[in-house]
Amino acid sequence: MNILLFVMLGLFVFMMFRRNKKTKEQAVALQSKFAPGVEVMTSFGLFGRIVEIDEEENKVVLELSPGNLATVHRQAVTKIVEPAAAADATTVVPDDASSLTLDKADSTAAGTDAARNETPDETLRRLNDEGKKDS
Repeated sequence: MNILLFVMLGLFVFMMFRRNKKTKEQAVALQSKFAPGVEVMTSFGLFGRIVEIDEEENKVVLELSPGNLATVHRQAVTKIVEPAAAADATTVVPDDASSLTLDKADSTAAGTDAARNETPDETLRRLNDEGKKDS
């Protein structure tokens, strides 16, 4: 029984060291990709572009918006942000607005034609009148 406990303890310690090693390898791989011009996200949610890297003091200067710079510790930068176009290339955007109009079959679900063509003031008046009828 004691041997089983020691084996389990040894396995637990082995797994813990293995996980720490993988985490360090991932951090080194990420930091090797740092270069000026790369879009990144910090651990506290700031998005910016790397302007300068100070290797001696482990600092990174980020440009958050044009003219706004922030200096953070190198380990605070936790993610490289990929461009949205490369991440979601399957999104199809129609060339015209024809897909935004309702078909006749959809008009029953959206209400009558009169209700779709009323102005915002008329809609407010109609909704207020409906509320008075229910009371």
